[in-house]
Amino acid sequence: MTKPLMVYEMANNHMGDLPHGIATIRAIREACRGFEDDFDFAFKLQYRDLDTFIHTSARGRDDIKYVKRFEETRLSDDAFRALVAEMDAQGFITVCTPFDENSVGRIEAHGIHTIKIASCSFTDWPLLERIAAADKPVIASTAGATLDEIDNVTSFFLHRGKDLTLMHCVAEYPTPDEALQVNQIELLRARYPGVRVGYSTHESPDNTFAVGLALAKGASVFEKHVVLPTDKYAANAYSANPDQIRAWLEACRRARAICGSHERYQPSAGERASLHSLRRGVFATRDIPAGSVIAADMIEFAFPPVEGQVTANEWSKYARFVTCEAIPAGQPVRHAQVDETQLRGQVLEIVTAVKALLKAGNVVVPGKSDLEISHHYGLPRFNEFGLTMVTVVNREYCKKLLVMLPGQTHPEQYHQKKEETFVVLHGHLTLWLDGEEREAQAGDVITVARGVKHTFKTTDGVVFEEISSTHDKHDSYYTDPAIAANPSRKTWLTYWM
Repeated sequence: MTKPLMVYEMANNHMGDLPHGIATIRAIREACRGFEDDFDFAFKLQYRDLDTFIHTSARGRDDIKYVKRFEETRLSDDAFRALVAEMDAQGFITVCTPFDENSVGRIEAHGIHTIKIASCSFTDWPLLERIAAADKPVIASTAGATLDEIDNVTSFFLHRGKDLTLMHCVAEYPTPDEALQVNQIELLRARYPGVRVGYSTHESPDNTFAVGLALAKGASVFEKHVVLPTDKYAANAYSANPDQIRAWLEACRRARAICGSHERYQPSAGERASLHSLRRGVFATRDIPAGSVIAADMIEFAFPPVEGQVTANEWSKYARFVTCEAIPAGQPVRHAQVDETQLRGQVLEIVTAVKALLKAGNVVVPGKSDLEISHHYGLPRFNEFGLTMVTVVNREYCKKLLVMLPGQTHPEQYHQKKEETFVVLHGHLTLWLDGEEREAQAGDVITVARGVKHTFKTTDGVVFEEISSTHDKHDSYYTDPAIAANPSRKTWLTYWM
């Protein structure tokens, strides 16, 4: 479902009058005209098998509000079939709320698409068992339910493979604004991430503000009571007439446009131009010959930029600019004058590969752990020489998670202060300890004493733990002096999981 689904609830507003019920369906369909690109539409009935639903002791009594209402608006099975046929003919998805087990059977017999569970039936387990036996998607309203009850009902349907939607709902008719509790939509979405969440609304039908809030909170299914007032049948305080439905849809469409995409949005050309005009441009501070790698001591950042100029926003340790023509001192450095290489894409590729290897090894990483990427000879050679690492704890003792991608080698080094032990969690590792080769696989434990020169590589990728005494960043001595001479051999990422 890519568009919000708008469910129109007729309840007993057909008034037990089949022609009036059909007229209501048609009037609401007309009210939806012009909104088809924005929403999908469903129409909902309520079924009660009145001859068994109402206890014999209460039948015919007019002093019990709902007994009187239900019996006065009774429709035959043929009449309900006619309403369902009209819903189909008008292009509505058909939905029905059953209040007893027999009514679930009627829903199946009538070919209705979706079953809706009313809030009062949310924990009616005999009814839920019968609903679960039906091969239908389920929408369930949660008014008055505790979180434990919602947990139980959600688990019940998901374990049975049901397509489930949970509706935030407040069962006051009409619901005053201060009781709408729209933030509950976020609570439900966070608690049940695999379940659609919607909003079943009972506020005043003139209230078009709440639906926009609900949509902004992430609701994707909306239910509203509808009515077709006539001289014979008056509207109640919480059901919307066709004009109110149009206003409600327009408010929801406007809110949807304001909310925009759930993905990161793409800025317009005008927004890009505005931002660029406020950035600092890169200017040459001395003559830069053609074929030169532009270094930091050759340039300055200053405002305003000119059209086509490289800006400070594009200058980083991941960027490399080589001049393809001479640039005089004091002049802007333009994109057309340089060959540009950006390495951020490679960092993303590294992160993706590391996450895949951790997943393959079923290795759990502590939340919000920084990822350290060691590229000893620079990012362009990371696939040959490198390692990624998460420091879990570094006190008098230290624990790290180390990941090496297929084909990587870690250059030879030694430590004067710390002793370390490697525990292989996933994959295969080849080590050289003072030149002596050893092989290790998952479950193997290798200890590296102080002063022992060690290097290691992997053919297919490996994840291993390092357990050691305190790590001191100045206690790693590489036998290749070019590594120590590289000041940009580390990249740290926090938001990578």
